[in-house]
Amino acid sequence: MSFGPFPIPFKLDRTRGASAQVFDHLRELITTMTLAPGTPLDRAALTEYFKLSTTPVRDALTRLSDEKLVDIYPQHATIVRAIDIGSIKEAHFLRLALELELAASLARRRDPGLIHALEGLVSQQAFALSRKDYDAFIRLDMTFHQQMFIAAQVEELWHFLRSLSGNLDRLRRLHVPLADKGKLVLADHSSIIGAIASGDPDMAQACVREHLSGTLMQLEMLMERYPDYFLAEE
Repeated sequence: MSFGPFPIPFKLDRTRGASAQVFDHLRELITTMTLAPGTPLDRAALTEYFKLSTTPVRDALTRLSDEKLVDIYPQHATIVRAIDIGSIKEAHFLRLALELELAASLARRRDPGLIHALEGLVSQQAFALSRKDYDAFIRLDMTFHQQMFIAAQVEELWHFLRSLSGNLDRLRRLHVPLADKGKLVLADHSSIIGAIASGDPDMAQACVREHLSGTLMQLEMLMERYPDYFLAEE
């Protein structure tokens, strides 16, 4: 297994647990599709790459399995799991329920600090999109939504949601580079900001609903375009 193409080498932070860092690093590589579905993850190669013992690597792979991002076949192999459609639908359902309530709550508050922060993130996203830096674009997209959770003082819900969203993240990574998806995201974010700034809870919810429906509505198209990346539905 070669790790040559990885743009950023792993560097251990001695102030954090090793297994958590291995998990974060591998999860990032999987959700950005750097490691595509079907990629074998050889444990010996991983320990060499991370320059760690087998224990943190094993623990990280177990967590990735729990999030339905890898399949572990004991004494045989670990493989990056195909994108799980059921997991996508569950994460989307939860995210929509949370963010609809969040948007209404934030519109009632009309926090100028939040509005300014969100506008800044949209500007950064536009710059990333102009450079076709889709990974940066998606990271900023997640920061945009996280800021809303932080502003509503429910950031723990954001982290819980993230733990369920790995397959949804992979779907979005496939979708963003296609057609005008990036421009639509920017327009949706601007609409959400406008609704919050105007203090209109109903409009804020409508904007969020429109925004979050985009990628899931294109699920069949993405499955046809990338048939080898998806887990067959039972």
